[in-house]
Amino acid sequence: MSRRCLTSAMPVLPFVIAVASLAAAPDAAGAAATSSVPRTADGQPDLQGIWDFRTITPLQRPPALGDKAFFTEEEAAAFERQENRRQNRDLIDPKTGGLNYPPGGVVPYNEVWYDRGNQVVKTRRTSLIVDPPTGRIPYTPEGQKRADRRALDSQNTEHGHPIANSYEDRPLQERCILGSNAGPPMLPGPYNNNVQVFQNRDYVVLLVEMIHDARSIPLDGRPFTGIPQWKGESRGHFEGDTLVVETRNFKRETTFPGSSANMQLTERFTRTDPDTLLYEFTVEDPATWTRPWTAAIPMSRTQGPIYEFACHEGNYALPGILAGARADERAAAEAALKKHEP
Repeated sequence: MSRRCLTSAMPVLPFVIAVASLAAAPDAAGAAATSSVPRTADGQPDLQGIWDFRTITPLQRPPALGDKAFFTEEEAAAFERQENRRQNRDLIDPKTGGLNYPPGGVVPYNEVWYDRGNQVVKTRRTSLIVDPPTGRIPYTPEGQKRADRRALDSQNTEHGHPIANSYEDRPLQERCILGSNAGPPMLPGPYNNNVQVFQNRDYVVLLVEMIHDARSIPLDGRPFTGIPQWKGESRGHFEGDTLVVETRNFKRETTFPGSSANMQLTERFTRTDPDTLLYEFTVEDPATWTRPWTAAIPMSRTQGPIYEFACHEGNYALPGILAGARADERAAAEAALKKHEP
């Protein structure tokens, strides 16, 4: 896959529309928008700008931490150092493998590509999930099976290549259909953890340059059409100073491992001060999770520009994966014939 991140500056869009809003995280109660928060001409909080949501805080709390929701200052600093070292792609030995890479596998990017941030030190949270209190995704047994199966299908086969009977076997991110951190919902990824928000009275637009993704969200109260879409259908409205965006009617699974087309998503964006946009999302899917669960990510205002991410341009990885799988199949068939030759 071609991942060209620093090629051309993001042009200013000719239209100004944009964003989704969320209520404050449980631990941020009382951090409501203040009079210092800029307002639009129609009196709503001005959510526009470029917001950075990179963080090394894991989505789920490491099991060894149990019910520990917050680190001490010293623990947070130590965790950040350890995680940056554990995830460092330059330290992976190709012979023995490492995080997400089997022995003998190819490490596609070196460490210079990665931008993990330091939200652990900033928030001291042990997970982005704030509800349930365990900080863990509450999978149903069937949901866990689907999540595990998707993880295995994207990494393993008896020949050492990912499952690749067809392009449809490959993840949506790999096919340049949905970007992993573009969502919805948006989750921090290895890099390009920026969202640009455009806003007017009738629309909000969320632009994430991860597979060049822009979500146009109407605020005019129109009903859902029920037409399935890759990113679902989104409708937004303000509740006080929080922009609430509800999304449903997904075409199939989303970027969440194991989720189904029936997932319903509620996002909330609250500008708690001039330089912070609190992003919180709640997901619900009885076929996947035993209960709704919520994550919260404080986004920091940052200077632009955002650079183009041209995923599909020169995307040679997908035909390469399929060709490799076919080559393995031919080699296996030839070996079987030789084994039975007199």
